[in-house]
Amino acid sequence: MSDIEKLTFEQAFSELEALVQEMEGGNLELDRGMEMFERGMALAATCNDRLDAAELRVRQLAPNASTGDEAGLAPFDPPSSSEEELSPF
Repeated sequence: MSDIEKLTFEQAFSELEALVQEMEGGNLELDRGMEMFERGMALAATCNDRLDAAELRVRQLAPNASTGDEAGLAPFDPPSSSEEELSPF
């Protein structure tokens, strides 16, 4: 297991953000820039895989009652402003 695979999603995403900021700042030697790019790509892939896995879990746990599709997501309908005013919560 690589060190990236041991990171939580939040840790991997935070490190990816830091790499992007440093790379956008410029002033990097080519070799260091390539190392950072490669690590960033690995971090992005790990984050993407974790998000895909989370989406799959949500789809499995949230059946779509309106269509009877047990593997689908129910559409999100935010309350209208008049409904929000009526609710004490």
